[in-house]
Amino acid sequence: MNEALLRSLTPSVLGILVRRGADFAAAEDALQEALVEAVRVWPADMPREPKGWLITVAWRRYLDAARSDTARRRREDLVEEEPAPGPAPGVDDTLQLYFLCAHPALTPSSAVALTLRAVGGLTTRQIAQAYLVPEATMAQRISRAKRTVSGVRFDQPGDVATVLRVLYLVFNEGYSSDVDLAAEAIRLTRQLAASIDHPEVAGLLALMLLHHARRSARTGPDGSLVPLAEQDRGRWDTVRIAEGVAILQAALARDRLGEFQAQAAIAALHADAPTAGETDWVQIVEWYDELVRLTESPVVRLNRAVAVGEADGPRAGLAALAALDDALPRHTAVAAYLHERDGDLETAARLYAEAARKASNLAERDHLTRRAARLTQLRRTG
Repeated sequence: MNEALLRSLTPSVLGILVRRGADFAAAEDALQEALVEAVRVWPADMPREPKGWLITVAWRRYLDAARSDTARRRREDLVEEEPAPGPAPGVDDTLQLYFLCAHPALTPSSAVALTLRAVGGLTTRQIAQAYLVPEATMAQRISRAKRTVSGVRFDQPGDVATVLRVLYLVFNEGYSSDVDLAAEAIRLTRQLAASIDHPEVAGLLALMLLHHARRSARTGPDGSLVPLAEQDRGRWDTVRIAEGVAILQAALARDRLGEFQAQAAIAALHADAPTAGETDWVQIVEWYDELVRLTESPVVRLNRAVAVGEADGPRAGLAALAALDDALPRHTAVAAYLHERDGDLETAARLYAEAARKASNLAERDHLTRRAARLTQLRRTG
């Protein structure tokens, strides 16, 4: 079963159902049933027109649900509108659907969660991890969002800021896990940048390109994680880096700084350093200070503590870390790294092992376990 194909078709099919009159929540439910049917049927009988097949099956599922409702007269109209069999139009509605999901009836956080689930293809657990909330809390948020937009006409698109937040989270999930959504997020952000003259859209595109340029160097041949300082910089994509830097410089020149431009500036400073030892950590700390001012994000403060540890020494980094909630994801791993930098290998090994137990990603867990084992071995032989 080609899961990538199903994932790529989902946004366009969902957009067609909504435009044909289905309310969003019912359309998504019908599409999910069609996807389940595709998983069952396609391995033995792959349709010649997968998109048309999904539209037809999803629309019939929607009609089945509509028949059980009180709108019998509307049902007759919907039956007449059933799409004809054959090739489906090749229009890409994905970006439009992102805007429709960012509906004014929803709060920004609910709009992002709904879009990630319905259009981005992320699981409720993945979205909860991105938002640093329990999975049950996120499930309730998504359910409330569906109820809010149920029956609402999607003729008022949401704002750019909400769409950017969705694209950013989709990219991060694709970049950091086995769900490869990063390239799709870049494609959609390029479309958005071509249609909207907005410095934060440009900032997000630059950020994505600069991060994606390092992707091939992030893992070793065995799939293990390679930290930034240890990556082979000869494997970085210099064409993407040059494009990202050029886009960022043009955005910064407009003097309308936003969080994505600030993040891209940090990524550009990493990309500009010929070696890890030549990284301009002092300037990176200054950009993190801007990010803290713009976002007040605890995750930004955590990353800033690492930068402070590099710029002013590990004890300064540990002092910055002490002001943060130790329940933050990666807090323990950052503490381990800073203690290792400070020469306290015993504490660092213990914290790396603890961080490994907390890690939700298998590759990250293996990486942290190896760090703990290496330091333990160094202590025994040193």
